[in-house]
Amino acid sequence: MLTLEEIRNDYLINTLIDKGNQHLGTIGYTDHGSVHVNLVADLSRDILLSLGIHERAADLAGIAGYMHDIGNVINRKGHSQSGALMTMEILRRMGMDIEEVAVIASAIGNHDEGSGHPVNHVSAALILADKSHVHRNRVRKKDVATFDIHDRVNYAVEHSSLKYNSKHIISMDLTIDTEICPVMEYFEIFLSRMLLCRRAADFLECEFELIINKVKLL
Repeated sequence: MLTLEEIRNDYLINTLIDKGNQHLGTIGYTDHGSVHVNLVADLSRDILLSLGIHERAADLAGIAGYMHDIGNVINRKGHSQSGALMTMEILRRMGMDIEEVAVIASAIGNHDEGSGHPVNHVSAALILADKSHVHRNRVRKKDVATFDIHDRVNYAVEHSSLKYNSKHIISMDLTIDTEICPVMEYFEIFLSRMLLCRRAADFLECEFELIINKVKLL
């Protein structure tokens, strides 16, 4: 069976992720490179393991997390769908079973809030892991005066974590510098993401909480 470590060490996959991230940097998007995909891979896997989902599903979530932004090498718009198609071809060539390929492709194709839905455990975990990675270290611009609202929201986040407990509560916990970005601006940009996270948590039979500066908002 194909493993997450094999995916992490694959030259083709890593090149496509790196080039896609370079393309996003050229047009001013936040970082979607190695740090992001490794974090999302590990967190996607850990979410399912913590909920007692069988280990192979957790492994597939890790692979989906690592490859979820590979479509950025083509275009940011529609990157979830293009990435799903690319992933299907790559994983089939690497010898993965088609049923597992289908699960991973569906997760990648559904991770974006514009058109995504939690269609299986793997996709639900990927959504939660991806949307929880908000932090100032993802902002590439150096001049604060050039920040748009997306840059300000990410730069304002000093700490972010996703927590899950035995009571089946999944909590996204953020610390935000409100002098850089008011909490309302966070909602202006990320409300659709938070609603998708709630649907993902529901799919996993969990409750979703959003906590900002120690105040529960969702």
